[in-house]
Amino acid sequence: MSQTRRDVLASTLAGAGALMLGPTASLASTGPAHPAFYFGADLSYVNEMEDCGAIYRRNGKPVDPYQLFADTGHNLVRLRLWNNPDWTRYSTIEDVTRSMRRAKASGQGVLLDFHYSDDWADGDKQWIPQAWAGIPTTEGLAAAVYQFTFDTLMLLAREGLMPHMVQVGNETNKEMMGTKDWAWETRRTDWTRNAALFKAGIQAVRDAGRAAGSAPRIMLHIAQPENAEPWFAAATAAGVTDFDVIGLSYYRKWSREGIDGLGAAIAQLRGRFGKDVVVVETSYPWTNDGADEAANLLGPDTLIPEFPATPEGQLAYLTRITQTIISHGGSGIVYWEPAWVSTNCKTRWGTGSHWENATFFDFRRGNEALPAFSYVRHPYDWTRIEAVKG
Repeated sequence: MSQTRRDVLASTLAGAGALMLGPTASLASTGPAHPAFYFGADLSYVNEMEDCGAIYRRNGKPVDPYQLFADTGHNLVRLRLWNNPDWTRYSTIEDVTRSMRRAKASGQGVLLDFHYSDDWADGDKQWIPQAWAGIPTTEGLAAAVYQFTFDTLMLLAREGLMPHMVQVGNETNKEMMGTKDWAWETRRTDWTRNAALFKAGIQAVRDAGRAAGSAPRIMLHIAQPENAEPWFAAATAAGVTDFDVIGLSYYRKWSREGIDGLGAAIAQLRGRFGKDVVVVETSYPWTNDGADEAANLLGPDTLIPEFPATPEGQLAYLTRITQTIISHGGSGIVYWEPAWVSTNCKTRWGTGSHWENATFFDFRRGNEALPAFSYVRHPYDWTRIEAVKG
């Protein structure tokens, strides 16, 4: 990172004390004590949506969405970070620090999601950042991952914004930082290379935590539960073991597992690898309609028969999946992306949102808060913990 960029980034950060809460710290008033559990929301789109004119409402009145999530019992905000995107001014370090200040002001912790890409990294693709594309060796790439991760966290730490948790990669089913000429469908992961990159990111988080005196937890994240156990077995065999949390994406549309299968996978992962497990992405539509020309990514093919595409069906899905996570020893749930509402702004693929039918806000009523918010305070049975299988 250049000194000029370092100075620019430092100047964008507002001071505040470090937020290293236990995961239930902001839930003290939600009911009887229960084991530590993350109730999270990915709010990476909020700044952009508000800049595009979106107004979020509760009981007809405009609200700060960060405060709304905190007031309804959420305790963790997930935020994505791209390296140097040239196609958007959002999910940059400047934008993320703006969001982190808002999360801190609301009393919530932050899960910072390093994509290690200038664009979306997901279960189907992992694009290397342009600035690193010419680095010829694994050692050089690992050094770049380390320095970027360490510098970013130290910038945040100096301003009291060290995150509670850090994702080293996003949905890293495929090999990290690949190129578009790779035969992705047939390529076998080079675990010597892959492990070196993960270890570099993990070491950077550990070193930054020690230097700052405020150590984030470390998550590794895989899309869809059926892919997780073989991936973590391969990672373990390659020496990638110094992490704290297994993160899972679960979208029924793209997973062959039902909700019971998700629960079984959580128990199996807990037993085999001894890590906390968090469903760090899930979502469900409250309608099949849309508010704009942008096609909904979660359409009728997403639906589970017992949960119709209604506000009540969305809430029922969330309470069912949360109880399943709890009953199988999981440690949290994060909803993606409850605030990506429809506006007049354009995406690469159309005007509006591709997710407004799966948010927590009703576009038919001026983005009024939906019943889904109440899932956090549902009276879950915290005694129903299934035996963890080894």
